[in-house]
Amino acid sequence: MKKDDENIETGKKESICLPESALPRIIIIGGGFAGLAIVEKLRNKPVQVVLIDKNNFYQFQPLFYQVATSGLEPDNIVFPFRKQIGRSKNIVFRLAEVIEINAKENMVVTNKGTINYNFLVLATGTTTNFFGMKNLERNSLGMKDIRDSLNIRHMMLQNLEQAAITCDEDERDALTNLVIVGGGPAGVEMAGALAEFCKYILPKDYPEYPASIMKIYLLEAADKLLSAMSENASSKTLTYLKNLHVDVMLHESVTDYDGEIVRTKSGRKIYARNLIWTAGVKGQMPDGIDKQAIVKGNRLKTNEHLLVEGYKNVFAIGDLAAQISKEMPKGHPQVAQVAIQQGRFLAKAIMEIIEKKPLTNGFAYKDKGSLATVGKRRAVADLGKLKFSGYTAWLLWSLVHLMSISGFRNKLLVGLNWAVSYFSYDKSNRLIIRNFKRKI
Repeated sequence: MKKDDENIETGKKESICLPESALPRIIIIGGGFAGLAIVEKLRNKPVQVVLIDKNNFYQFQPLFYQVATSGLEPDNIVFPFRKQIGRSKNIVFRLAEVIEINAKENMVVTNKGTINYNFLVLATGTTTNFFGMKNLERNSLGMKDIRDSLNIRHMMLQNLEQAAITCDEDERDALTNLVIVGGGPAGVEMAGALAEFCKYILPKDYPEYPASIMKIYLLEAADKLLSAMSENASSKTLTYLKNLHVDVMLHESVTDYDGEIVRTKSGRKIYARNLIWTAGVKGQMPDGIDKQAIVKGNRLKTNEHLLVEGYKNVFAIGDLAAQISKEMPKGHPQVAQVAIQQGRFLAKAIMEIIEKKPLTNGFAYKDKGSLATVGKRRAVADLGKLKFSGYTAWLLWSLVHLMSISGFRNKLLVGLNWAVSYFSYDKSNRLIIRNFKRKI
């Protein structure tokens, strides 16, 4: 190991210690679906791979809502990067937050020092987009990180406990009302899980008042839920949520939230101390990227080989990448399957560049279908021309998500939790182990 190892091309000094290597260095920023997919494909290849992330663990985002509603513990759906990498000799992980990209000098600047690269892959994903509404950003919670899920859990449980204490009926209503903004998969799945919590858990834990006291609102600005899925999936989801007594409001957008009152474009007011925002995301990236490469949604415009426009050795994959074409005028959908396929494709493309081989055809997304669940035993599935819902779709959703979780231990724990919950509807993780405080 050598701290000031010189990069072959730039001759610049590094302050982050890395193993000595004469191999081309590929830096990958971000260890989500896309980042880990390319890391796996570059395992044992004649390159040095450096994975940088501000966390030391991978997060399985599709199940954040189950952590938020006390169905799973956070360590069931996170997995240490170092365990993921194992003993791969050509892969290195460094815990650091990337601050800036200096493309002219092929350098990544982090809060722990600098690293030079031959190839750079940006897989930094997205963050919650509040569309400039500062009050909403200050008083609501997004769901883009495992910490967000825990904040939602603690906010809800603390408010339920306060509701049991107060003698003010208006305050009790506000403390027990939950508003979810955004009718995509995250919002729909959260609404379904909260509705089941309200139906099966609330009467056990809080027998002093009926389950009907806890009202769940789902607000969607468009005219349908799950807008990226079929009409059948959308209408079935709406029916499932209504059967669970979720108040679904379509054509309704939020304009303000002060922590007490949710205000909508139509002039409606909802008194609630709990607001979960799943209505939008935007790309997140370090400073230093040419603004001409940034397109709508704060994404990076790439060519068919995922090379960022205006750069010779900087690539983007996953939710951050916008490969715009006639078929995809807004870029590919920001879903896990796109990220995984792009990561695998780019690993092959970079190796072709290194080996001076002709590049194969550009990236083409193969849509394997979409799934969304609405509580237990209810889900919708779009698999090409095959569209179905109900118990079969729920079984498929459960199998796909269980097999996608990293690590045998995590698969086992999640499977056991689901099995117990299937028969009992119980959630055993309703613990307040830290105080949730709103942003100031």
